[in-house]
Amino acid sequence: MNLSPLLAKRYTDEQLSAKEAQRLAEFIAFGPVVFEVSRLMIKWGIFEMLRDGQLTAAEVADKADISFYAVKCLLEASLTIGTVLVDPATERFSISKTGWFLLNDPATRVNIDFNHDVNYEGMFRLEEALLNGKPEGLSHFGPWATIYEGLSSLPENVQRSWFAFDHFYSDSAFDEALAIVFANKPKSLLDMGGNTGRWALQCVGYDPDVQVTIMDLPQQLQLMRENIKGRPGADRIHGFSIDMLASDSRFPDEQHHDVIWMSQFLDCFSEDEIIQILKRTAAIMDDRSTLFIMETLWDRQRYEPAAFCLTQISLYFTAIANGNSKMYHGDDLIRLIRQAGLKVKAIHDHLGQGHSMLECKI
Repeated sequence: MNLSPLLAKRYTDEQLSAKEAQRLAEFIAFGPVVFEVSRLMIKWGIFEMLRDGQLTAAEVADKADISFYAVKCLLEASLTIGTVLVDPATERFSISKTGWFLLNDPATRVNIDFNHDVNYEGMFRLEEALLNGKPEGLSHFGPWATIYEGLSSLPENVQRSWFAFDHFYSDSAFDEALAIVFANKPKSLLDMGGNTGRWALQCVGYDPDVQVTIMDLPQQLQLMRENIKGRPGADRIHGFSIDMLASDSRFPDEQHHDVIWMSQFLDCFSEDEIIQILKRTAAIMDDRSTLFIMETLWDRQRYEPAAFCLTQISLYFTAIANGNSKMYHGDDLIRLIRQAGLKVKAIHDHLGQGHSMLECKI
């Protein structure tokens, strides 16, 4: 297994003393409580109050308009979690560095909402999902085989958190990715799994001549059309309805594609499914076509917290999304690309929030 130097240092040697390890074990045991306490400290504005100045529990209760009992429970739990500090002499509380990041770090805020609204209830069925290879935690939202089929029917707050999560990570890499993808002035771009059309809009805004075709499920294409309606360049964005996993579905082969684009797409499929998708993709490529695959590969992250987040997100795919995909290790994805008969010509790392882009040819 290849790991970046920083990850190798963290994951191959013991980092904690026995006491630290014991505390972390208890922290994990009370993980759901830690999460909910910290979420409410954000939701009820308590972290924000403590960021602006030291306060007693009574002052927090008054400002937050909740009971003194509720504030005492939250503040004392937060103190032992490590998100607030206390001055014993005055009994005034203040925010800690960890609390500050929970309040202010955009990635952390997106992850909290995503875990609460999308994952929390369904994660109770993670064991079943791992054993059965199906997203058993999705059932409380609806009867779909995958979350993608039901995305347009999810409750509004769940949709909002799902799209905010998806867009936060992809959007951060767009500017750097556009410069690479359009270096050779492609005239046609096939966007596989284009979702709401955010990347397609970026493409038609970046190049006034490019034509973009989005391949996706019919319900996703409807969301895309609603999202791009009236936007500049929308007339150069087209839809191609398809179920990628249907064995009889046809990939668009009537015309040459200069660029085929997959962003945060292959992580939605199992290894066998990825091979089949890539084989069918290779079949519609010629020697002038380039396939760009952009993924957040957990082993190629610059910072260790990103690798932590990505390996945890894998379990969202297990329990909620589809039951059989994950955030892949780079070596695994490269192996699958080669098994499909494609060659990796270049890898562009550290785009945006930790994306890698694999440039592939037949």
